[in-house]
Amino acid sequence: MTELHQVRHKNKTLAALLAFLLGGIGAQRLYLGGLRDRGLWAHLAALPLSAAISALWPHADNFYHLLPIIISGLIGCLESLMIGLSSDEKWDARHNPASGRSSDSQWPLAIILVASMMLGAGSLIATMARLFDLLYTGGAYG
Repeated sequence: MTELHQVRHKNKTLAALLAFLLGGIGAQRLYLGGLRDRGLWAHLAALPLSAAISALWPHADNFYHLLPIIISGLIGCLESLMIGLSSDEKWDARHNPASGRSSDSQWPLAIILVASMMLGAGSLIATMARLFDLLYTGGAYG
């Protein structure tokens, strides 16, 4: 007797939202690839890496302690954009080849992409500004 296996349809809007809100911990990777996704483990490695930096250099500026988490969050915003800007046909070919349904992205995805672009670009500029302040002035401006 054969068992019918129901293939779940992966929603592109949900994946982009997960990347935007929880991309720093790899929630979109867990949703799309499960526990075997190496990108998920790279995102999760930011947490112990931050703890290791804090333990090894306790007197360093807190920015350096949080830098791995900040970078992981910035990558999450970038992944949100990459997910959302892929065409529905390419999305279905990659993530939903046997689901029997086709994706139809609508306006909520556009709102997620705009928010991701705003937060990602603003965070990247702030991160670069703080990094250069610490590297070149020793934190004289903050």
